[in-house]
Amino acid sequence: MDNNNNIPFPKDDENSTAVDWRGRPSNSKYHGGARAAAFVLGLQAFEIMAIAAVGNNLITYLINDMHFSLPHSANIVTNFVGTIFLVALLGGFLSDSFLGTFSTVLIFALIELSGFILLSAQAHFPKLKPPPCDKNSVCTEATGLNTLIFYIAIYMVALGSGCVKPSMISHGANQFTLQSNKLSTYFNATYFAFSLGELIALTVLIWVQTHSGMDAGFAVSAAVMAMAFMSFISGTLYYRNKSPQPTVFRPILQVFVAAILKRKKNCSSTQQGIGGQHSKKLRFLEKACIQEEGNNTKESHWRLCSVEQVEQAKILLSVIPIFACTIIFNTVLAQLQTFSVQQGSAMDTNITESFRIPPASLQAIPYVLLIVIVPLYDTLFVPFARKITGHESGITPLQRIGVGLFLVTFSMVSAAIMEKKRRDAALNMNQTLSIFWIAPQFIIFGMSEMFTAVGLIEFFYTQSLNGMQTFLTSITYCSYSFGFYLSSVLVSLVNKITSSKGGDGVGGWLHDNNINKDKLDLFYWLLAALSFLNFLNYLFWSRWYSNVPSLSTISQEGHLQSTESRQHNDVDNNIP
Repeated sequence: MDNNNNIPFPKDDENSTAVDWRGRPSNSKYHGGARAAAFVLGLQAFEIMAIAAVGNNLITYLINDMHFSLPHSANIVTNFVGTIFLVALLGGFLSDSFLGTFSTVLIFALIELSGFILLSAQAHFPKLKPPPCDKNSVCTEATGLNTLIFYIAIYMVALGSGCVKPSMISHGANQFTLQSNKLSTYFNATYFAFSLGELIALTVLIWVQTHSGMDAGFAVSAAVMAMAFMSFISGTLYYRNKSPQPTVFRPILQVFVAAILKRKKNCSSTQQGIGGQHSKKLRFLEKACIQEEGNNTKESHWRLCSVEQVEQAKILLSVIPIFACTIIFNTVLAQLQTFSVQQGSAMDTNITESFRIPPASLQAIPYVLLIVIVPLYDTLFVPFARKITGHESGITPLQRIGVGLFLVTFSMVSAAIMEKKRRDAALNMNQTLSIFWIAPQFIIFGMSEMFTAVGLIEFFYTQSLNGMQTFLTSITYCSYSFGFYLSSVLVSLVNKITSSKGGDGVGGWLHDNNINKDKLDLFYWLLAALSFLNFLNYLFWSRWYSNVPSLSTISQEGHLQSTESRQHNDVDNNIP
């Protein structure tokens, strides 16, 4: 009997196919590691700084400079942000299957930078935008060439940013092996870089746009993106690059087709490959590996698949419930960027007699906290937890996601309690509470995001097989899109239900533009309940996923066989 039948299928090709910038085999002494990853973290901090400054203040430019209406401007911003998140899938696909992470970042970072430059040029030169409003406040909306230039600019930014985001995270992670305890540190560092970039964007860069004009603000974003590009290319000599793998989508599709075509075949416990171990979950996909009895001709790839293909298909299906459980989390994020800002607008924003805090700047509170907490988490909590659990990350990515999903419930509980307190003070006592009363809901959400967002990225990266890592990382960005979309649906649904069955009989909980007449606190309680139910749902799916045995062992032959032919081969090879 061949003792090499129990061959583990590697999830990471490690140094065997890793190359340097010239395409030569990489050397662990010179390539990869924390030094190389530091250049990628610089890219991430500067890139999010540039894109966040534009995204958070783009609606001001659309209304004041392009003279679009408020609804039109809001739709443009929504579509812009949504495009970034959805294009991340394209970036992940191109990175895994065609370009590799280094080339993908290089190409699309240049596209993003070009978009920023074009946007700042339009904001600066009067001929590239409509004339200012006249003395009677009559404004001419941008049309024709001016509109074309604007859309080309922002969608170059969206295309570039969307493709860069998942690729740069995977490229940084590629500098470490999956067994390295520094990999978890890297993922924590990515969130630190993200928090630092967001904080500077929401404070310094937004201030420049507000006080120096949008042309100066966009120019600063372009300059920051240029710094991001320079940071990335500065590490070229030190990067450990992974070559793109053949696309996984066609092989995975072949698994589903073959499994359907052989759906009537019997896949018993003996059909698990020679010495191979397979998950008891999603066993129907293993029918794609069954060889036809007595068939000596080579079967089509659409009828007979390798175990590796089935492994990939199983992983793709298995992670979908985990991903789905983060959508409610991002629905809560949408409230903090909309209704919570509206809460702040109805509160006392004075810090001193001469200085007021903009309500939108409350979004910076979590990032101020996180740039302190994230390093403490990695330097204190992780080593302590590692001694108890034995896990390199302290706690597993699934456990980390669960902690975050549990904490986010209390963000909405805090928001509901404080909104009731604020509205009662305004209506019953004619008092205006300080805006800092709603800071706890932002702080708690920031804590939960540190667990959920980082845990999700680490989970997708470490669970992926070759050819899937960047693509699965890009799926995390889709959760943002789905979360914001669900928020819009939920608001409309709540208004429709409560306007006929609840409230004061005039309208729904969120019907009126006057926040003192709305029942925002009840909406927050609803989100708190949904978040807790979502956490319970996550516990079920995470346990289901954790109970799946390792999907990394395949047979040397790579195919399952039908019961009869397997028994025949066992006799011939004297396998008991």
